[in-house]
Formats: sequence, C-alpha cells, structure tokens
Amino acid sequence: MIMTPRDIEDRFEEAAYVLRRLPEKDRPRGYRSSWPPIVQEAKHAYGYTPEAPMRVIPSAAAITRMEECLDWLLLVEPEDARIVWLRAEGARWRQVCIRAGCVRSTAWRRWAAALLTISKKLNSAAKSKRKLKVPKMPTATTGAIPREPAANTQDDGQNPLNFGRDTSPGFGA
Repeated sequence: MIMTPRDIEDRFEEAAYVLRRLPEKDRPRGYRSSWPPIVQEAKHAYGYTPEAPMRVIPSAAAITRMEECLDWLLLVEPEDARIVWLRAEGARWRQVCIRAGCVRSTAWRRWAAALLTISKKLNSAAKSKRKLKVPKMPTATTGAIPREPAANTQDDGQNPLNFGRDTSPGFGA
C-alpha cells in the first residue's frame, strides 16, 4: 500500500490520540494526598457528583499502529520529528515555532519535508518487500523425463521392498 504524506499525517494524529487514551498506570502520578477528599456538601457524601465520562481504552490494533508510527519518527532528524509530533498532538503553529526555535514558514517546510521523507522511505521499503515476495513461475522442461534407476526397473521377480537383502535360494533357505 502506498502511503502519501496526508495518510502519514492522519496516522500520526491517530497515534497521538491513542497515546492520550492509554491508561496512566505506568506514568508518574505527581504529588497527591492519600487522604480521602473532603466532602463540602451533604449531597456529595452520597455519591451525587457528576459522573466522569467513561474512558475507552484503545484496541490492540490501534496500539500496534501507534507503535509503528512512533518508529517512523526515527526515519527523520530529531528536530523534524519533534515538529511532526507536536502537529500530531494538535499544537498550533505558534507553539510549534516557539518550541522548535524557528519561524512559521521554516517550521511548515520542515514538517512537510519530514512527512515526505517518511513517505518515501516507507514506500521504498514496501516496494523492496514486494519484490522479494513475488514467487517465481516454474519453467517448463523441454528435455526428457528423468529415468528411474536401473535397480527399480528390472523385473526379475524380486520384491522391491527387500532393500538389499539377498533372497536368492542358496543362502539360509
């Protein structure tokens, strides 16, 4: 499948979205209190708080696609990879320019060039894999069919399953 820079941009946006939805089990939690929260009103004591939205954990296929996208960032320079990832997270160009230390036109050029570089490298890798996987067609043989060995073609009444044992009537019979 040929990946265009637009397809790659969409995959990076999906990867950033999946990374945000992952459970925070392995991330640092920061400072917090081990005490239960203080109840300010009586209605909150009985669970009448607004319900938090349900967290949807991404599927295994989405996580695999995210990991693949993170590997694609290694195909470009680290500064360009940072610009690509910031745009995938939805950062505005002003914030991208501040973090990258360049003007907007330069940041956009580096972002577009990075997407194009990733696209070319992925497409060339896929093209080389397709070349390796193409099965070779069997060639037709124009010569004669190979003959069986002379031992199997003789019809002298011997059982061909005796494999070298001598069954002639002079030995042991």
